Amino acid sequence: MHPNEALLHAFYQGFQRRDAEAMAACYAPDATFSDPVFQGLKGAEVPAMWWMLAGRARDLTVRYSGVKADDAHGQAVGEATYSYGPARRKVQNIIHSKFEFRDGKIVAQRDTFNLWRWSRMALGTRGALLGWFPPLRGAIRREARKGLDAYMDAQNVSGQ
Repeated sequence: MHPNEALLHAFYQGFQRRDAEAMAACYAPDATFSDPVFQGLKGAEVPAMWWMLAGRARDLTVRYSGVKADDAHGQAVGEATYSYGPARRKVQNIIHSKFEFRDGKIVAQRDTFNLWRWSRMALGTRGALLGWFPPLRGAIRREARKGLDAYMDAQNVSGQ
């Protein structure tokens, strides 16, 4: 097994255990992360996001497959199932991840998933009707960013 493939297994196994410390250890200090909700994270923002999400998770289950990696690039498919928001709506999110590596660490991660599908599950009727609509997508991103900023302030974590 390639060392970067082993690194991805360690990352996803940490995710399965909600072990943000194990996940953060997989990233280079200057890593970047982007997905349809958390866009353009850099440096300390990346592990802070995982700390925040792992700390909030109560019923998270994670499965993963398709792990492949070489010296520079990797990929995997993850499936996260959890309850979201005050209504505790069940979400089953299928995430396709692409990775870049440097010196045995993740230096870039780009996740893709269907945000409209996610919004239908997470937000109910409002998400089903408006999840495709750019203003609702923007509101989802702003709320996520606001949550991350508040978490980082509370934990005294400086960005980038």
